Amino acid sequence: MNRKLSIPGAVSAALTAMIVATALFAAPGANAAWTVKGGGFGHGIGMSAYGAYGMAEHGWSYRKILRHYYQHTRIRELRKARTVRVLLNIDPGNVYFSGAERACGVDLTESRTYGARLAGNRVRLIRQNGKKLADCGRRLKTENDGRVVFKGLGRYRGGVEVVPTGSPSGSLNAINAVSVNAYVKGVIPNESIPSWPMEALRTQAVASRSFALTGGVDGNGFDLYNDTRSQVYGPISTEYRRTNRAASQTSKQVVTFKKKVALTVFSASSGGHTENVENIWFGDPVPYLQGVRDPYDDVSPYHRWKVTFTNSDMNGRLAAYVKGRLKKVKITQYGVSKRVIWARLYGTGGMSKIRGDSLQYALGLNDRLVFSIKPGARASAASSSLPEAEPAQILPAGIGTTLPSTEPSSAPATTSEG
Repeated sequence: MNRKLSIPGAVSAALTAMIVATALFAAPGANAAWTVKGGGFGHGIGMSAYGAYGMAEHGWSYRKILRHYYQHTRIRELRKARTVRVLLNIDPGNVYFSGAERACGVDLTESRTYGARLAGNRVRLIRQNGKKLADCGRRLKTENDGRVVFKGLGRYRGGVEVVPTGSPSGSLNAINAVSVNAYVKGVIPNESIPSWPMEALRTQAVASRSFALTGGVDGNGFDLYNDTRSQVYGPISTEYRRTNRAASQTSKQVVTFKKKVALTVFSASSGGHTENVENIWFGDPVPYLQGVRDPYDDVSPYHRWKVTFTNSDMNGRLAAYVKGRLKKVKITQYGVSKRVIWARLYGTGGMSKIRGDSLQYALGLNDRLVFSIKPGARASAASSSLPEAEPAQILPAGIGTTLPSTEPSSAPATTSEG
């Protein structure tokens, strides 16, 4: 995401002992290349999509998978229906829709197209030809138990809601209001591979449903984004029978901690070990978001990777942090996995410190799981390599509940460098 997710109910926990490691020995020559070796894809907190796939392949049930990634939790059923509101688009003009039966006190014809128009700070319901039908106040709202078409975006389960956008002013937020069980049907095929084992798809269903109810962004009229700032959520055209079956078979089920729905963040690939949330987002520890071994993540094409930079590129990317020309990098603090918390940059002008999130963002790395950063072989341009994998086994880019390489928060770290 990028934003930092709020962590509800964070409680005190013992800080994890940090592993101290060193890397790099000599200053690189003018044409030398820097090589970064690492693993994983994403933030590394909570569930790994590929790890869950590997567990399912080895006969694990979805309940066992979820309990492994989210320690000290239980799976329970929701006692009442829950609706989530997903931002689909910010429209500078009118928002057009069809498939609804009623809006703003007016009966509609499902086969006809209607629109929402901004009038001052209020929303009007209009016909397709622009004729006013009703004044809706601050929010246009249809019933949310059907199937509606947002013009230019597709057919979605649920209903339509439209509110004025706070920023940029003069625009409208096009929002899909949908039951959380129906919402999950639009998430699973966009966060997993539909041909994966059913236990993996059931795992994703419960994790996505739980996240939807806890990962709210408190937006202007909406709870969630339809991309990796929340979860990737698509129209009915992206759904599959297998993924819908996984959603139905786990209907109402959520992961809970102390009888409250848990914040089930997840990423694409852990690289073999997940990480404590406090070592990634620098907030309070959360008992169920602590690092665990991920024994079957090696099925992931992102399990191990290598990126090479020319010396000039490396210095350019780290120019805001390094003093002079970069000579070596020393990782001084790891989390419970090999994810970098702090590192030192030794330049011709002296030593400086860099936090793990800033290092990841500056170098554009898939993950903070870094095994080594070394100068060595010569290269004429930056390059990267990933293991080969069948195309059907590669997840869409950016899968998971946060983007893997996003600009770090300007807030100071709560953990000092070791």
